Amino acid sequence: MKLKTLIVDDEPLALDVLETFIERIDSLELVGRCENGIQAFNYLKKGDIDLLFLDIEMPTLDGMELLKSLHNPPKVIITTAYRDYAVESFELSVVDYLLKPIPFQRFVKAVNKVVSKENDVNQPITISSSVQLNTNERPEAMFIKVDKRIVKINFSDILFIESLKDYIRIHTLTGTFVTYQTMNGIGDILPAEQFARIHKSFIVSIAKVTSIEAGDLIVSGKSLPVGRSFRDGILEKIYKTGVLAVK
Repeated sequence: MKLKTLIVDDEPLALDVLETFIERIDSLELVGRCENGIQAFNYLKKGDIDLLFLDIEMPTLDGMELLKSLHNPPKVIITTAYRDYAVESFELSVVDYLLKPIPFQRFVKAVNKVVSKENDVNQPITISSSVQLNTNERPEAMFIKVDKRIVKINFSDILFIESLKDYIRIHTLTGTFVTYQTMNGIGDILPAEQFARIHKSFIVSIAKVTSIEAGDLIVSGKSLPVGRSFRDGILEKIYKTGVLAVK
């Protein structure tokens, strides 16, 4: 049995991302898209929804208000760019809390929790064979929230990432983007073989390092410090991207 799934988000691009993910999961059937809490409330009154992907920050009726108004809610997975509501969400018995940008692997993990609860067994979900991920496949891009937009950033375009406390600034070949995310959070998303944490405030694309000067890494003309606790293994990882001709 497929889980009848409803997605709710005021950003059309975020809905598109969720719809693409759902299409890849054999256990899910997308039955509706709602762009605000009022639409979702009216849809849910009809019943027959097994799983709800719910954004929080929405006009008129936000996700938390909607969730509190439901007497018999379906299984709920929160999808948001904000960490602030995590405790309150779990007090309302949500299944999982996904922070945007949402990697597909993290999405799969959340859905598997729902499927396991429904079947009362720890049975992994299956991904549609037409788009089956093989063990060597890696995502080539990520989606981040920038102001009111969801922006796609190719990993190959990233130069380096800079910490701004609760935000990060992503420097790319085409410009810079600021999004609400932590360095640890973005580190979990980036391909480990392409990126390295070199400082508490910097992550670099290894292939974009052009030189090493006085212990700093030069990326796109900018000198980036290497933290003492990050030094071990950084040079070796950089040298693996080319032939070492230094004597």
